[in-house]
Amino acid sequence: MRSMKESYSITREQYKLIRENIEYLCTQQEVKTILVTSGESGTGKSTVSANLAVAYAQKGSRTLLIDADLRKPTQHKRFMKEAHVGLSNYMRRDVSIASCIQRVNLENFEFSIITSGPILPNPNDLLSSPKLTATLEQLKQEYDVVIIDTPPINIVSDALILSKKVDGVVVVVHADKTNKQAAKNSVKKLRMVDANILGVVLNGTDNAKNYYY
Repeated sequence: MRSMKESYSITREQYKLIRENIEYLCTQQEVKTILVTSGESGTGKSTVSANLAVAYAQKGSRTLLIDADLRKPTQHKRFMKEAHVGLSNYMRRDVSIASCIQRVNLENFEFSIITSGPILPNPNDLLSSPKLTATLEQLKQEYDVVIIDTPPINIVSDALILSKKVDGVVVVVHADKTNKQAAKNSVKKLRMVDANILGVVLNGTDNAKNYYY
C-alpha cells in the first residue's frame, strides 16, 4: 500500500478541489457529515475518504475520519493505528466514543480518526441504531467535518443505512473498473432513500496527463 504522504503529494490539488466544491455547497446547506461510498469494490473509495480528510485537516478544519466499513476496514492500516477499539466496540456499548478517537499527525497538521474496531458478521443492526444517529449529531458539534468511509452500496446495505443519517454523500467511481450500470444502480438506490448526493469523484485517472483538466 502506498504511504499516506506519497499518495497525498501526488493528488494534492485534486483533493483540494473536491474539498472546495463541497464547501461551496455548504454555503447553501449545512454539510458537516459526509459519507463516502461506491457501487462496487476496487474503486478506491477508502483512499478518497482518507485523502479528503487530509485535505480538510490541512486547511485547519477540525476533522474526524470514521471507518464505518465494518466488514473490510482499511483506515487503521493506512494510518498505522490500533483497530481493536473502534466504532463496533462503541456501538456494542463496550466503550465510550471518546476512547475510540485516535490522533493522526501528518507534516504540520493533524486530525482525528475512529477505526472500525473488531470486524462483525452482520453490522447492519448496529449501524441502523438511533444511538449512531445521536452520536453523529454530537460529533457535528465537536468537529467542522466528519468523513465516513463505508462499504460499496451494491454489495451490502450498510452505506444506504448510513446515508439517511448524514448531511451528504459522495460516490466514488473508477475510470477503468466501474461498470456503468453498477454506477447507475448505486445512484438509484441512494435516491430511493432520499440521500443528499453531493457529487461523484472520478478515481483512477492518469494524473500526469489530466492534471490541468
